[in-house]
Amino acid sequence: MTLILLAVSFTIALTMIAWHFAIYALPFMVGLAAFRYVHATDASVLMSMLAALGAAGLSVLVAAAILAFVRAPLLRLPVVAVFAAPAALAGYMLVYGVAHNVIESTVALNLLSGTGGLVVGIAAMMNINGASAAFSPR
Repeated sequence: MTLILLAVSFTIALTMIAWHFAIYALPFMVGLAAFRYVHATDASVLMSMLAALGAAGLSVLVAAAILAFVRAPLLRLPVVAVFAAPAALAGYMLVYGVAHNVIESTVALNLLSGTGGLVVGIAAMMNINGASAAFSPR
């Protein structure tokens, strides 16, 4: 019982950390994909890093621009969902990685991991909406 409580407490702590970093999941994944693609073409590590930084920055700018100028919630939802999906997956895997050695029940592990992924996904949605308000011209 003590180990389960420890796993739940550690999961809550890591979920709160992931809450603050959730907005960076999509740019990181885009940057990683760009780095791997450019590096596979026999480019140097420096050029691959520059391409990764450019791709990650461009993904943030495009999403922020779309969210800043589109006011209809149904049109904003796909952009927010694209940002939230990698964050939710990262949150799920974060909780799963922490708790899979402690919780033996597969159902309980999946419920706890799903809850962590849901919380981090919601955090990403809230963070990207808050960040887009700063770019809004209105």
